[in-house]
Amino acid sequence: MELFEALKGRRSVRGFKDEQIKDEELNAILEAGEYAASGMGKQSSIMIVVQDKETIAKLSKMNAKIMGNENVDPFYGAPTVVIVLADKNRPTCVEDGSLVMGNLMNAAYGLGVGSCWIHRAKEEFESEEGKALLKKWGVEGDYIGVGHCALGYAKDPLKPAAPRKEGYVVRV
Repeated sequence: MELFEALKGRRSVRGFKDEQIKDEELNAILEAGEYAASGMGKQSSIMIVVQDKETIAKLSKMNAKIMGNENVDPFYGAPTVVIVLADKNRPTCVEDGSLVMGNLMNAAYGLGVGSCWIHRAKEEFESEEGKALLKKWGVEGDYIGVGHCALGYAKDPLKPAAPRKEGYVVRV
């Protein structure tokens, strides 16, 4: 897929098929995340790939509780969730993680995989439950949760982009 077509065509997917993405696709998406720009090239981010249904369900419950509606699945049934964390001690940690998230989502779209940025990772991994998960997974360090990248094949076709707003660009 041509780069600008991918950048303009990507949309958030809020309904996923019950089908795991291919390993080749996942590996390519993760590689795109690894090559995201970062402040001073310090690569402060890490990605945690979750494909285990039980763990995704646990993360979903934690996330929904923070959101204030425990009766929903914030991950929309995604079979893969990539958690992006960044080193809190880097002044550009949130920006670094955000660039990783953008690369993940754009790469996914280019490969025909749907994605959606799910918030509340910060609150999840500041909680005792979140810290316990990181410890269980062998993740050491002082990290801030930047986002979850829900990945999977879209149930429905993507809608075209809305027209861009007036005044989006100001030239000086």
